[in-house]
Parts: sequence; C-alpha cells; structure tokens
Amino acid sequence: MTSSRLYLRFLRRFSTAAAADTPTTASSPGAAITVSKAKSKLRKVHDPDKALAIYNSVSNNSSSPISSRYAMELTVRRLAKSQRFSDIEALIESHKNDPKIKTEPFLSTLIRSYGRASMFDHALKTFEEMEQLGTPRSVVSINALLAACLHSNLFERVPQLFDEIPQRYRNITPDKVSYGMLIKSYCETGSPEKAMETMRDMEAKGVEVTIIAYTTVLGSLYKNGQNDVAESLWNEMVKKGCELDNTVYNVRLMNAAKESPERVKELMEEMSSVGLKPDTVSYNYLMTAYCVKGMMREAKKVYEGLEQEHDCCANAATFRTLIFHLCINGLYDQGLVVFKKSALMHKIPDFKTCKHLTEGLVKNNRMEDARGVARTVKKKFPPRLVTEWKKLEENLGLYSKANARQVLDQESEGGAA
Repeated sequence: MTSSRLYLRFLRRFSTAAAADTPTTASSPGAAITVSKAKSKLRKVHDPDKALAIYNSVSNNSSSPISSRYAMELTVRRLAKSQRFSDIEALIESHKNDPKIKTEPFLSTLIRSYGRASMFDHALKTFEEMEQLGTPRSVVSINALLAACLHSNLFERVPQLFDEIPQRYRNITPDKVSYGMLIKSYCETGSPEKAMETMRDMEAKGVEVTIIAYTTVLGSLYKNGQNDVAESLWNEMVKKGCELDNTVYNVRLMNAAKESPERVKELMEEMSSVGLKPDTVSYNYLMTAYCVKGMMREAKKVYEGLEQEHDCCANAATFRTLIFHLCINGLYDQGLVVFKKSALMHKIPDFKTCKHLTEGLVKNNRMEDARGVARTVKKKFPPRLVTEWKKLEENLGLYSKANARQVLDQESEGGAA
C-alpha cells in the first residue's frame, strides 16, 4: 500500500514537471531521446523534476535494459541531492512491475541506483526479493549489492557481505570485480595492508588482480603516507607487465603534486614515453602543484592551454582548484572570470569555493558581481544548499527586502553571472 501511494505521488509530481515543459519538441525533456542524449542533458540539469522528465523520455524507449542504467543513476543522484528519497523509492519500485525485472542486469540496476542514493536497506531488500520476482541470481547481482554498499559509504560492511553471501549461495563464486570492491572497502577504511593481503589471496586462487585493484591500493598507500610501500608496489606492477593506464599514472601524479611541479612534469613525460597521453586530470595535478607553490601565473597558463595546446576540456575539479587558489591569493577578478566560464560549461565549483569568491567580491565592494555569482549558484545548487546560500547572502548584505524584488525579476529572466 505504501509503495502504491508513493508511486501515485511520483506520477503526479512527474506530470507537473512534464506539463511545465510543454509543448514537447525534439529537444525538450518530454520528447523521446537517445540514452546518450539523456545522459548529456542530465549532467547539465540540477532540477530534480526536470531530471525525472528527461529520464522518463528515454527509459521506456530503450531497447536494452542495461543501456539506461547510467541515466537512472544520474536521475537518482539529482533526487538524492534534494533529499527526495520517497520519490527515489517510487521511481525504482515502479520498475519492479516491468517484465524486464526477471532479467538480472535490469534488477541489478535498481540495486545500484538505491546505492547511489545511500538507501542501502532498500538495495538489500531488492536483492532479497529476487526469488519472489523470479529473477535468477549470479555474481552479477551480488556485485551490484556490494557496489550499493560502497556507494552508501558502508565500507566496513562490505567484508561481512563478501564472506556471508558465498556461504549463503554456494553455487556463486566471487569474481575479480567482487574482490576489487572488497579491496576498495579496505582502502576506504584506511587498511591498505588488508587490501594487499586480498590481492595475494586472489593470486593464490588464480583470480586476476586488475589494474583497477592495483590503482586503488596505490592511491590508499600514498594517502596514508606510505610512499615507500607504494613505490615498491609500483615496481611490482611494472615487473609483472601490468597494462598501465592514465588512471594509475594520475594516482602517482596526485602524490607528486604535493612535492613539486617539476616532479609532476617528470611523470607526465614518463607517461608520454610509454605511449600514454596526459589527460585533464593529469594537467589538473600540474596546475595544483603550481597553485600550492603560489605560482598562479604558471597555473593559469596550464588552465588556458588545456583546450588549445593539449586537446583537453576543463572539468569541475579544474575550475574548483583554480578559483579557490585565485581567491586565496586575493585575485578575485580573475576568479570571477574563471567562474563565469565554469557556469557556461555547467561545471560550477562546490559551495566552499563559491563562498570564498563571493566573500572576496563583497570585501572589494563588488556587490553586483557578488549578486551575479549568487544568482548562478542558486540555480545550480540543490534546495538544501540554496537555503545555506541565502543565509550567506543575508550575512554579506547581498539579500535584503530592498533588493528582493529585483533579484526575483533577474532570476525569472534567466540572469546569471
């Protein structure tokens, strides 16, 4: 009965969102679109109702049950940021009436989606309903449950599930993906030594230790300050002939950024020598290394050369890092320019970074610019952060009864920084 009420409320809420987007066109959220197009739209949309409308336009038209997985997870994350957990439950539970629920990949998507919302109890309940729903169970759904546990930040529970499930389902053996998530859980709880023991156990059992597993442990060792052990593990990887990729090199660059820009550039040259092309993440660490040393001119050169010189595209971390350090160095005008670019690319930095920028602009009597940042932020942040942002505006003297009407008018016209 509860699920039915939730589903009805979900349908009413969705109908309202869909109505707001009429008339429907090929480019509007209500039109039937490809999964790829939906994912692209969902990355840019932060309004949960619009996200629901976009998801609905593709989920029922997808030829493959698994193909809309990422679209669903993005939608769930938008809802979770707004703490719309009852709507998440209604959305996911509604899919249990779909005939595709009898296919394990489809049901596993529901389990993972609950995990994305940190609703692990619901994920576990869905896993345990598989017999009732007539869905066969294999390591695929077990891995989905372990992933949901990780996404819910229940890292200490993963080893327990890893031990219990194979005992309960004796015909199912954990695979390299299962072990990878076990390794991830140990690293997240600050126990890379247990993760390394797990890798040795995998080797003894003939289970492939993937480059992802090595990368996870390497990052944890660096994070814990165990650089010597990390370098020893790196040498072991090279000796075994592991197929090195950008991700594992970027972990080394992350650690090198704490040392010096020169060390970062040295590793980037090593990447190139083994046939790997440094990517946005790689250049972000070079930029970070310059920022840490207070070399803001050099950091900006890296940022400005991303697209033209290196054929890379700035991501959210690029903007967050550069704007934050520009503000720390009192370069608020430059920070505002970079912020505007981040808004155009739909990659607004986090709350803390935007707060630093706004406070700096106010400090320098740039009130209109500060209000422009505020308008943009409130459009992009979820409701709970918008509330915090409005408090900040009041404390900074940006939002008052005198200018409230002007702000509302500008917002309705699409005013942005």
